[in-house]
Amino acid sequence: MPSLANLAASLNRSNGEIETSLKNLHAAKALVLMPESGEILMANPWSAVPTTYTVEAGGKRWWANCVWDALAIPAAMGVRGKVMSSCACCGEGMTAEVEDRQLLSGEGIVHIALPAKKWWENIFFS
Repeated sequence: MPSLANLAASLNRSNGEIETSLKNLHAAKALVLMPESGEILMANPWSAVPTTYTVEAGGKRWWANCVWDALAIPAAMGVRGKVMSSCACCGEGMTAEVEDRQLLSGEGIVHIALPAKKWWENIFFS
């Protein structure tokens, strides 16, 4: 993720303007900010920090916030992708390949703890 300072420099804006814009995007639920620094934590479906969901897509490796987001990264990019994670119960590695919004390989169960309409009540948990 670009830092606040990098965004300001590349857009020829002040840090304050970028900070305000990021806060507005956060309020609109377009991204999630780190609580203390105000830097970008999540620009869904991408995560700025390492997670247990790694995605290979478009010749790069990305982190996702959850399996839902991991499957969305290749779809958002319009490319074939490989999602790698592990079972939260036993730690066994899990891999799925997707293309054209279709699951090509992999099996398992996706557990979504909350209905989507409740995710933003505590986006760090969800």
